[in-house]
Amino acid sequence: MRTTSIPAATGARPASAPRAPWRDWLALSLLMFPVLLVAVDNTALTFALPAIARSLDASGVELLWIVDAYPLVLAGLLVAMGSLGDRIGRRRLLFIGSTGFAAVSAVTAFAPSAEWLIAGRAGLGFFGAMLMPSTLSLIRNIFPEPNRRRLAVAIWAAGFSGGAALGPIFGGWLVEHFWWGAVLLVAVPIILPLLALGVFLIPESRDPNPGRVDVPSIALSLLVMVPVVYGIKELATHGLSLVPLAAIGFGLLMGYVFIRRQQALLRDGQELRGTGTAAAHTAAPRPTAPLLDVSLFGNRVFSTAITANVLALFSFNGFILFLAQHLQLLEGQSPSESGVAMVPALIATVAAGLLVVPLVRTVRPGFVVAGGLLLSATGYGLVAFGDHGNGPALLLAALLILCLGVGAAETISNDLILGAAPAEKSGAAAAISETGYEVGSLLGTAILGSILTASYQGNLRLPDGVAEAAPAEGVAQARETLAGAVDLAQALPGPLAEAVTAAARAAFDSGVHVTAAIALVLMAGASVLAAVVLRKVPTAK
Repeated sequence: MRTTSIPAATGARPASAPRAPWRDWLALSLLMFPVLLVAVDNTALTFALPAIARSLDASGVELLWIVDAYPLVLAGLLVAMGSLGDRIGRRRLLFIGSTGFAAVSAVTAFAPSAEWLIAGRAGLGFFGAMLMPSTLSLIRNIFPEPNRRRLAVAIWAAGFSGGAALGPIFGGWLVEHFWWGAVLLVAVPIILPLLALGVFLIPESRDPNPGRVDVPSIALSLLVMVPVVYGIKELATHGLSLVPLAAIGFGLLMGYVFIRRQQALLRDGQELRGTGTAAAHTAAPRPTAPLLDVSLFGNRVFSTAITANVLALFSFNGFILFLAQHLQLLEGQSPSESGVAMVPALIATVAAGLLVVPLVRTVRPGFVVAGGLLLSATGYGLVAFGDHGNGPALLLAALLILCLGVGAAETISNDLILGAAPAEKSGAAAAISETGYEVGSLLGTAILGSILTASYQGNLRLPDGVAEAAPAEGVAQARETLAGAVDLAQALPGPLAEAVTAAARAAFDSGVHVTAAIALVLMAGASVLAAVVLRKVPTAK
């Protein structure tokens, strides 16, 4: 009975229902639409931040929350939504999430204030959490054969990375030719092909005998993420104080409670399955299933691959955050020009993700992941120790190197995650992998973005005479954000405007050097960790 229940629980395609290969690849192409949608939304709005700051009069903290509200809710609900997909059907959940995402995007595009935009981004996170676990779980079902699965995962990862790099191009062009809300409105046409054709090409899969949903664990997962991110933002922006420290402490405490609860639920389920007769099992109520199968982290390959995923996305999103502002506000590029400048990085990300698939047949996967992370560290090294005052060439070269590393590392780490988990736990592994993606994106903008903002505010030295020549509100905005300083300079006479711009550039660059140095150390450490822990993973067959 156990051997026949495992394929059904994981959504594996039964042998009695073979599909033509072309249908599998068409299904994968449709699954790429929500992948691109979520990835593009992660970074597209970053390039619209200067326009949003001007249009909605948003503060520096509000701008960070506009970016982070989406991945914050997304990360908190990913595992819960993955569990829901096991119950109601992964394809069904994908359609519900896609429809809701498109509808909320259309409404949020016309947000009248920063507060409304933050709320809309949180709503997008809710529906976005339904999309990503569903796509990876369905890929696991559609491609059960390892070699085809590895290629499908590589395409999936390349789509996510490429979409993240493509986001600024879309965002820049739309902001320049329309308005910042068009960045959100574009979700509607992107999702239509999936809704129109998915029901015919994507096979449904679900767990026929899932445990009961654990609502307290869902609440605990949110109580972990929200206070910790809030505390990090407040510490970076306003310095040491009791409230943010208490928020971080509370979040960590909830994290401990969450882990203990998952361990208890897992232990109770194992005891129930290991005792009694089959008839008793049939009559007994379903056990409450853990929201997160923490036993998976006991596998060193699994946990190290998750760490590589988190740090790869951490580095990428942190880089995009300051590059968007540098290109537009300091180099004077239009949104579309700054987006097009990133096309080589987009190509590099996708190419690296696909090229490492055959590479792991001759080179051990752990060394490929370590090499990718080392490339990311090299990119940050150029930023940390380079001169940013001679045009954007250095930063764009660093981005290209960073994207090569991210594309290589995350593709192979995703395959290691699915391969390290037992077949009956592949759904949980997919959800955890997605959570790693979003946690990395969230931490990249929350931690590096907050440090960048704090460094800018702490190092800005406006020249004498600004307070007398400009309104107090404009001076206050300049002390908050780089966009505010650029706007202030445009309202001042020539020499004073140049002095304000120079002061803002120096303050912003000081923050960029600090954040790049932090990311450099993290990437280098992760590279060593991957090389040591994953060195014995054999080459692919």
